[in-house]
Amino acid sequence: MKALLRIFRPSRKLAFVIGGVALFAGASGGAALYVGKDAILGPPAEEVNGASCTDVNLVTIKKQEHVWIRKYIKTEPTDGMTRVRTALRVAQAIYADSKPDLVQVVVLDQNGPTLRSDIRGRAIGADVVYIPHPEKMIEGIDDKPYTARYYDGQASQNGLFFGERVDLPEDEIKTLNASFKEYSDCIDPTAVASTEGGEGGEGGKKGAKAEKAKGGEGEGEAKAEGGEAKAEGGEGEAAPAEAPAEGGGEEAAPAKSGH
Repeated sequence: MKALLRIFRPSRKLAFVIGGVALFAGASGGAALYVGKDAILGPPAEEVNGASCTDVNLVTIKKQEHVWIRKYIKTEPTDGMTRVRTALRVAQAIYADSKPDLVQVVVLDQNGPTLRSDIRGRAIGADVVYIPHPEKMIEGIDDKPYTARYYDGQASQNGLFFGERVDLPEDEIKTLNASFKEYSDCIDPTAVASTEGGEGGEGGKKGAKAEKAKGGEGEGEAKAEGGEAKAEGGEGEAAPAEAPAEGGGEEAAPAKSGH
């Protein structure tokens, strides 16, 4: 027994290595609890890039050789600053894609109105205007590159926001805009629905073709059996001429009247 213990007895060097690893792991865990995971891993993606969103409406306005894009989006319930981050991110994504002269992004609640005539006042949780080149804008338009405001309260069940309206200073807007890791647009529900419908339609066509092939096989088998039976019956009358195509005896459909 003593001989076995001597064989499996760890060396002093190995004991020091294991102890050092355990000490390092304990110290790292203690630091994470004391400092916080955000300081070590960084803030959550929602605090940096805003929340996920869905398209509601898109309006393109052409005025005096300028192109303005106004986009209405909706998000799940979140705080005002997250709504502003979301709008700024989407505004940058729109500009990168279309290069308009002015981009406006209006953030609505998921239960908010969808008709443009109803989107006003406290139905707007956040509103961002981005003008990439203010010096090229027409007169009467604010020459600031960024404008952002939001309501600091949550939305009610009918999608109207509570709280005070907050207008962000331009330097804070630029700081938020510079902190983005990526510029991603919202989800387009129409595009998603058409994609799903296209996949379903393709599957339906394949199924119809398969059924048609099966039917053709059955029809061929029936014709073959009929031919064998006719051959067994000996010589008979000649096969009749093919019947006219279905509907062939009817008159052709008249052309559409010009009246």
